[in-house]
Amino acid sequence: MRKLFGTDGIRAVAGEAPLDAKTIYAVGLALAHQLNSSHQHPRVLLGMDTRESSQWIAATIAAGLAEAGAHVENAGVITTPAVAYLARQHGFSAGVVISASHNPWQDNGIKIFGSDGYKLPDETELRIEAEIFRRIESLDTHRAGSTLAVNVKFLKDYESFLRSVVPGLNLNGLRVVLDCANGAASAIAPELFAHLGGSIHLTHAAPDGHNINANCGALHPDVVAAETKNLGANLGVTFDGDADRAMFADAHGNVVNGDAVMLLAARDMKARGMLHNCTVVATTMSNMGLEAALRRDGIRMLRAPVGDKYVLERMRQEHASLGGEQSGHILFPHLSTTGDGLLTALVVLDVVRRSGRALHELVADLKVFPQVIVNVRVREKKPLDQIVTVTDTIRDAETELAESGRVVVRYSGTEALARVMIEAESEEAMRRHADRIAAAIRTELGS
Repeated sequence: MRKLFGTDGIRAVAGEAPLDAKTIYAVGLALAHQLNSSHQHPRVLLGMDTRESSQWIAATIAAGLAEAGAHVENAGVITTPAVAYLARQHGFSAGVVISASHNPWQDNGIKIFGSDGYKLPDETELRIEAEIFRRIESLDTHRAGSTLAVNVKFLKDYESFLRSVVPGLNLNGLRVVLDCANGAASAIAPELFAHLGGSIHLTHAAPDGHNINANCGALHPDVVAAETKNLGANLGVTFDGDADRAMFADAHGNVVNGDAVMLLAARDMKARGMLHNCTVVATTMSNMGLEAALRRDGIRMLRAPVGDKYVLERMRQEHASLGGEQSGHILFPHLSTTGDGLLTALVVLDVVRRSGRALHELVADLKVFPQVIVNVRVREKKPLDQIVTVTDTIRDAETELAESGRVVVRYSGTEALARVMIEAESEEAMRRHADRIAAAIRTELGS
């Protein structure tokens, strides 16, 4: 069992274990030690989001990296996928992002990418984790880090890459709303979209260290949806704090999530001969309606565990060229090694532009099964299959729903939550089973 790394790196309240200064310093030492075994003079690229704590966490991990012999460069406030791209493009041994993605400003985290631009495999994270604990035991004190100078060339290089993805894209005649979540996208999106023409309306692009994801961004897509409708815009785009995912809104004010994006992208890629094996890899959380819509177009959908790294693993096994999550992480491996919200936005806008159709028209036949997700805060993540009352309640739901619904119960990889997802043709049955399972978990594990 991993104790530090979740599905998306290490994440916690900034300043509290495991994001206290001593542990962060040990992470730097441990990562550098791992890199020293395969790189003669390891180089590490740092990037961060806009949280108040990001600067001191970056300085602390940089001090640990430097102490163990790694050379560190700082890209400053930049998106997570930008660090992944730049680490690979510029020959860094690793890329490190200080971010807690969609979490509130009080939280923060550490994400690590390898020299190939991909998130680290679980076995590598386990080795680093064991090394961290060994280092902490022997650390009486740790060296305070100083803020590294930001090299602006990294941001410019990444912007150039994004423009190259859709070189002919022109938004003239379109009105687009961009919600930057007061996060890392605020450092890139305004400049990037200013060169694409059209009328761009920016919202939540003024980070102050405390307002990242606060009633905005991909966690609150209804906000950009309402703004899009009110302004009479053609579509809206909203990112999360580190901009590795994007959600959309159509002109009618409807939220267009990752499932719908995978549908329109799959159809476009198939028509252009780019959808390898006519396969899309989604997760256990994607709606049955997506599976049905893809099937009508002769496209099969496979499911992976939640977490874009697991989607990517399955994509590699199946040689698939498109995958993603309902939450807006979309993977285009021919373009990027990880989910990239800004890149996804450009791809969607390009499909809209080339097709000559509005966003809502492109996904109009996606008939979504009623779905509910109930989050239950837990005091511990005891294996659910060891709790009889919970397994019995889940089994009852699966038996009743049979082929007309789905039951997915799992722990969050980044928070102390159990997530109960029910999908069913009957909304009454969906809510009844979701409430029963959530109540069983709350009784046994509730905090």
